[in-house]
Amino acid sequence: MAERRAFAQKISRTVAAEVRKQISGQYSGSPQLLKNLNIVGNISHHTTVPLTEAVDPVDLEDYLISHPLAVDSGPLRDLIEFPPDDIEVVYSPRDCRTLVSAVPEESEMDPHVRDCIRSYTEDWAIVIRKYHKLGTGFNPNTLDKQKERQKGLPKQVFESDEAPDGSSYQDEQDDLKRRSMSIDDTPRGSWACSIFDLKNSLPDALLPNLLDRTPNEEIDRQNDDQRKSNRHKELFALHPSPDEEEPIERLSVPDVPKEHFGQRLLVKCLSLKFEIEIEPIFASLALYDVKEKKKISENFYFDLNSEQMKGLLRPHVPPAAITTLARSAIFSITYPSQDVFLVIKLEKVLQQGDIGECAEPYMIFKEADATKNKEKLEKLKSQADQFCQRLGKYRMPFAWTAIHLMNIVSSAGSLERDSTEVEISTGERKGSWSERRNSSIVGRRSLERTTSGDDACNLTSFRPATLTVTNFFKQEGDRLSDEDLYKFLADMRRPSSVLRRLRPITAQLKIDISPAPENPHYCLTPELLQVKLYPDSRVRPTREILEFPARDVYVPNTTYRNLLYIYPQSLNFANRQGSARNITVKVQFMYGEDPSNAMPHLYGLLYRAPAASSHIDS
Repeated sequence: MAERRAFAQKISRTVAAEVRKQISGQYSGSPQLLKNLNIVGNISHHTTVPLTEAVDPVDLEDYLISHPLAVDSGPLRDLIEFPPDDIEVVYSPRDCRTLVSAVPEESEMDPHVRDCIRSYTEDWAIVIRKYHKLGTGFNPNTLDKQKERQKGLPKQVFESDEAPDGSSYQDEQDDLKRRSMSIDDTPRGSWACSIFDLKNSLPDALLPNLLDRTPNEEIDRQNDDQRKSNRHKELFALHPSPDEEEPIERLSVPDVPKEHFGQRLLVKCLSLKFEIEIEPIFASLALYDVKEKKKISENFYFDLNSEQMKGLLRPHVPPAAITTLARSAIFSITYPSQDVFLVIKLEKVLQQGDIGECAEPYMIFKEADATKNKEKLEKLKSQADQFCQRLGKYRMPFAWTAIHLMNIVSSAGSLERDSTEVEISTGERKGSWSERRNSSIVGRRSLERTTSGDDACNLTSFRPATLTVTNFFKQEGDRLSDEDLYKFLADMRRPSSVLRRLRPITAQLKIDISPAPENPHYCLTPELLQVKLYPDSRVRPTREILEFPARDVYVPNTTYRNLLYIYPQSLNFANRQGSARNITVKVQFMYGEDPSNAMPHLYGLLYRAPAASSHIDS
């Protein structure tokens, strides 16, 4: 056995197994941690902390108060201490869009409610951080700034991306064939092949002043000028930031909160005319999203009846306020898509009989045959007058139609005109412009615009369009729910639509569709409050229609809105024995059980009968 050297004799020969055995015997196998703290000199004590017991974290603020920073005054002291002038609080007055605030007065109000109400009226407290840009959480390259920088940049087009022209492509193929016939026997990469390629290649353009003597300073100056010409101001900021191994939260300066609006669409209702005019007809507009199967706006009711027809309802309808005479509306769409439809529903005064029987005269009588059918029309007018006198405040469904909104927007945007006139019939759309020779080009552009993503759903830049809706669908008595409507709207987009085989009701409804201006005049909010720039209160207003977004919108609620929309869907008496007759649904706000405790908080309420048939007793 070899003799151990001197330095190896001092090395401990304890193996790891012996160390583990010693430790396990000392603590008897219990999962405890031995902690040695040397507090004063060589005095030590042991603290046993169970691994299963949660340890409270250190209170950083208490630690900083009890352990002040002991830093000598010097040039680096400002890097450790918090700068006293970093934060500045500025109060900014809150803007109000309307002439009168929608927030109620604070008199006789619960203190908790009063504090909640003040959150809609108090000034904005804006915290300005002077040295925010020096922190690690500041990121100047936000997504909006990145998009702004990329505007105006030339698109990089490479030869491989360009589609070859037919004639030039054929010439290149023929040239390649000729070349391949002469170099088949020549191995590629050989000296002979290189000579052949050199002889058949086109010469490069000559470099001017290549052999001229130019000082180095002049060459550097020319290179510097060429680098600066057409150079982006923030060239390196265009490159996306690399992925961080340990990303931190980037804090950006938020904008002042304001009321949320989607893409706004202005719809003007111009006229509504039927083949025969025997009774008043009422119309409403609303937006529906077929994919989400949701109604995405409130109803907009408008009245296009003549004064003669309005006179039939004077015993039941009080004098109309100016806020109810609106014939134009502004719709807001936060999530525009190819599945949004503008649905138009028509109603008439409730009368005896099925909906199909009530709609039959509008389908068989024509305006040209008014003289021949004069007696029948007079009889119908007499019956309509009687129903208006007895049931003038009740309504029943009559007809409906729908407009595929994005088809109209894409067609209007593809025409080189200031405005567009489009005629819409049952299940299809026709253009009334005369330039038919470019119809295929327009259709191709429309298809490209429809399938190009977000650009096809842009409602802010298309040209105004005047639509003429010529046919309506008769309302089916047993298909009045929104679920049935979604099925009809989905069927309208198919080539073999079932709705095209239905017998339509001939009418003529003219409406204008255009992007809404930024600050429209004579505009009313959904609360019927006048928006600023309202010079004359006697002018017919434009209504802002409240949006019901298809998906959540993550913005703070900064506008006081106290509206409740109630839409009775159906009333089912299928399981009731006997017949259900003369039934109405009444909705009231009550602050007590007595009938006199009804609160006048329902506006524009009319009684509508959603039943398939209505039976009237005299």
